[in-house]
Amino acid sequence: MESSPGCWQVYGEVLAREYARSALRPAYRLAVDSYAVQHPGRRSDQATLSVCVHLLRLCLVVERGADVDDAARAARAALRRKERFVWLTPPRSLGRVTVADVAAASTRFEHQRRVLAWADSAWSAWTEHHAVVRGWLSGAG
Repeated sequence: MESSPGCWQVYGEVLAREYARSALRPAYRLAVDSYAVQHPGRRSDQATLSVCVHLLRLCLVVERGADVDDAARAARAALRRKERFVWLTPPRSLGRVTVADVAAASTRFEHQRRVLAWADSAWSAWTEHHAVVRGWLSGAG
């Protein structure tokens, strides 16, 4: 993932908040997925795999209503056939909600709500590739 030092610092603060408060731990995976697809890096095997896995999990949680643990298991299953994954050209806009919006939350409920909005925004930004991601999921068994 490539990001500015300031953005990376805010992301670290959000993750620290989620680790420190057990009620926020379910938001952790969505935060990681959202940040990763908003910072896709440059075309490489590692960046390709990272973006694909995070998009798979966002699809499952945001679009299909899976819980984060089930989404993680399904993504691991899909990884058994990772040779199918290809570089997806990142969209021009990576989403209107960012880690800064989550960092500004003042309560745990607001934090959770903002992480969900962030995940939705990040997934929606990749709309042109949704059919490809869904195909990877359907081929995962």
